[in-house]
Amino acid sequence: MVRCSHKGCGKDFDPTGNAEEVCIYHPGAPVFHEGLKSWSCCHTVNKPVLDFDEFMAIAGCTRGVHSADAPKAEPFAKPATASSSVKLTESADGKEVYTTPARVQPQRPPAGPVTPPPPPIEPEREEEDLDAVVPPGTACKHAGCKITFVSNEENRTGDGPGTKCVYHSGAPVFHEGSKGYFCCKRRVLEFDEFLKIEGCTQGRHLFVRKSKGNTEEIVNCRIDHYQTPSTVHVTVFAKQTDKTRSTIKIEENEIHLDLYLPGSKRFTRSVQLFGPVDPSASSYTVFGTKVEVKLKKLDGRSWTLLEKTDRDLGPVSFTFGVTGRTGTVGAKALVLDEQNSRSHTS
Repeated sequence: MVRCSHKGCGKDFDPTGNAEEVCIYHPGAPVFHEGLKSWSCCHTVNKPVLDFDEFMAIAGCTRGVHSADAPKAEPFAKPATASSSVKLTESADGKEVYTTPARVQPQRPPAGPVTPPPPPIEPEREEEDLDAVVPPGTACKHAGCKITFVSNEENRTGDGPGTKCVYHSGAPVFHEGSKGYFCCKRRVLEFDEFLKIEGCTQGRHLFVRKSKGNTEEIVNCRIDHYQTPSTVHVTVFAKQTDKTRSTIKIEENEIHLDLYLPGSKRFTRSVQLFGPVDPSASSYTVFGTKVEVKLKKLDGRSWTLLEKTDRDLGPVSFTFGVTGRTGTVGAKALVLDEQNSRSHTS
C-alpha cells in the first residue's frame, strides 16, 4: 500500500487497483493571510477559516487518481489582499517550502562630498598696553579674574605667579534663568554663583587694552539730564568707559568730557552750563554702561536747558523739583531767581 501524496487526500491505495476519480484533493497551494486559512484552488468557493483544524477539514475540490509523486501546484492569480511575496517550492521528498524573495532596497543617489562644518570662531584676544601707566588697585579686565594691579614687576613683566591670569574668554550667557559663559559648560541659577564660576582659560592679565592702530574714531554719545531745586543730574550714555584714561573736568560755568571707549573710540565735548555750579560740591561716577555727573547749583534757579543758549526762552523757568505737600517729584511749583522774582511780583 502506498499513501497518496495529493494535498487534502492522504489515503493509502494499491497502485495496481488505482481507479479514476477515487481521489478527492486540492491541486492548489494553501494560503495563509492575516490569520485566515484557505486553498488557492477553491478560495472563492470554500470560505477561509481561522482554526487550523477547520482548514485541514476543508474537502477537496478536484477528483482524479491517487498519486505517489510529489504534487505540483498550479499557478494562480492571488488576490490583491493576499501576501504575494510568499513563494511555494517543493523538495524531492514532497515537503513544502515557503520562501520570500529578497527585498530590493531602493538605491539612494550617490552622496556628494561631505563639507566639514566650519571651525568655531575663537574670540579675539586683547593685548595689554605695556607702555600705559596702571594705577595700583586697578582690576584685571578679564572676566572671572579677581586680581588687582600691584606693580609692573608683580603683575605685568616676567613669568612670576602674579602674571598668570585664569579667566573666561567667552561672553556671558543668560538663558531661561541659567547663567554661564560661552567658553565653558557650567551653568548656575543664582547670580552670586555666576560670579564665582572659575575661569577656564589661562593667559596674562589685561589692565590696559592696547589700542588697535593709530587711527582714533571720534563718536557721539547721547546726553540726558534731570534736575532738583539744588542739583542737576547729567547722564552720558557711554558704555565701557576707560576710567584710567578718561577725564571729566567740572568748572563753574562749563563741564569738559573726554571719554575713551573700546575699539579706539573717543567722545569729547564741552558743555556751557545754563547756570553756575559749585565744582567742589559736584562729582561724577563711571558705570559700565554710562557716566553720571552730579552738579551742585549755586542758586535755586530752575534750568530750562542743560546747555546755555542765546535764544529767548521767556521770563519764567519751570522746575520739576521735590516740592509740594507730599514731597513728590514733579510738583508744579515755580522756583525763580532774583531777577525773575521781581518781574513776577511787579
